[in-house]
Amino acid sequence: MNDTPGWTSPGSAPSDGQDGSGVPRPASPGDADGSAPHWSKEQPPAGQWQPPTAPVPGAPAPARAQSGPGWGGQPPYQQWGRPPAAKPGVIPLRPLTMGEILDGAVTTLRRYWQTVLTISVTVAVIGQVAQILAQRYLVPATPAADASASPSEVLQQTADAMKNSLIGMAPAYLIMLVATLVCAALLTVVISRAVLGRPVTLGAAWQEARPRLLPVIGLTLLVVGMTVGIVFVGLLPGMLLGGAGGMALSGVGFIAAAVVAVWLTVRFTLASPALMLERQGILTALKRSAKLVQGSWWRTFGILVLTQLMIFVFAMIIAIPFTAIAIGASEGGFSGLLSGTTPENSWSFLIITGIGGVVINAITYPISAGVTALLYVDQRIRREALDLELARSAGLPGYGG
Repeated sequence: MNDTPGWTSPGSAPSDGQDGSGVPRPASPGDADGSAPHWSKEQPPAGQWQPPTAPVPGAPAPARAQSGPGWGGQPPYQQWGRPPAAKPGVIPLRPLTMGEILDGAVTTLRRYWQTVLTISVTVAVIGQVAQILAQRYLVPATPAADASASPSEVLQQTADAMKNSLIGMAPAYLIMLVATLVCAALLTVVISRAVLGRPVTLGAAWQEARPRLLPVIGLTLLVVGMTVGIVFVGLLPGMLLGGAGGMALSGVGFIAAAVVAVWLTVRFTLASPALMLERQGILTALKRSAKLVQGSWWRTFGILVLTQLMIFVFAMIIAIPFTAIAIGASEGGFSGLLSGTTPENSWSFLIITGIGGVVINAITYPISAGVTALLYVDQRIRREALDLELARSAGLPGYGG
C-alpha cells in the first residue's frame, strides 16, 4: 500500500489485494520476446567528443550555461524554493521565530497606536494613581536606621518594614492587577485583529472583551492562588520545625516550590488568550494552554524570560532619570539622601516617579500582552494549522471563502 498522499507515479505496483489486471503499465520493449528490436532508420549523428584540455593562459573562459528560466519558463533549480508566507497583518502566517513575535508586538503598537496607547495609558494612570495614594497614606514611613542595632535587630527591622509596606500596598496592588488584566484582555482583541490586518476601535475592542473580563480575572486569581499555595506548602515544614534547621529546610522548600511554580506559570501562560479568543471556560482554557505548551515548554519559557528581561532593561532606562529628577526636586535633594533622609513619601517624589511609571507601563503593557497573544497564535499554527484558517478569514485568494 502506498501511504504517500496525493497522486501515484505511472506504472507503480497495484495496492494490496488487487490483481493489477486493470492497471495500465508501460509497453514492453520490442525484443522482450526474442524478436529483433525495431529501431528508427533515421538516427541523430554521432556526438563529437574531445578529451578535456588544460586552459590556455590568457584565453577566455568557456561559456557557461545561463542561469535564466529553465524548462517551460520555470525558474532554475537553484531558485526553486518555498513561496513566501502570506502576511495580511503584523505577522507572516507560518510558524514564527522569537524576533517575529517581538516585531509583531511592536508593529501592533506602532500601527494601531491610537487604540493601543489609549488602553495602556488609561490603565497605567489608574494603576499609578492607586500606587501614589497608597504610598502616601497607607504605607508607614521607613524608620531611620539605628547605628547601635545588632545585625539580627537590623534584619528584623527590615522584615517588619517590608511587611508593613506589603500590607499598605495591598489595595493598590489589587487595583493594578485588575487594571492590568483589563488591559491585557483589550489588547488581546486588538492583536487578534492586527494579525488579520483589520482595524479595530476602542469601542469594538471593549464590546468584544467585556463579556470575558470576569472569567479572565477569575483565571488569573486561580493561577496566582495556586502559585501562592505551592510556595506556602514549600515553606511550611521549615516554619513548623523552627530554628536553624527550620530556616535551612525552608530555603530548600522555597527553591523546590519556586521551580514548580515557574513550571505551572509557563504551562498556563496561554490560558488567558485561549479564554479570550476561543470563548472557553476557565478550566478548559487551562487545559488548552497545557496542551499548546506541551513539548514547547523551554521555548515558551525562553521567549517569556527574554521578553521580561528586555522590558526590565527598558524600564530601568526610563526609571533612572525620572528617579534622579524626583530626588533633586524633593526637599533636601541629593544631600538629604546622602544623610539618610528618604523622600519616598513626598508629593513631588511620588508624582514625578509616577509619571515615569505611566511612561514605562504605557509601552510595556502592549509588548507583554502582544508577546503572549502571538505565542498563542504561533503554537496553534504549529499544532493546528491555524495559519490556513487565518488566511481564509483574512480573505486571501486561494484559501476559500
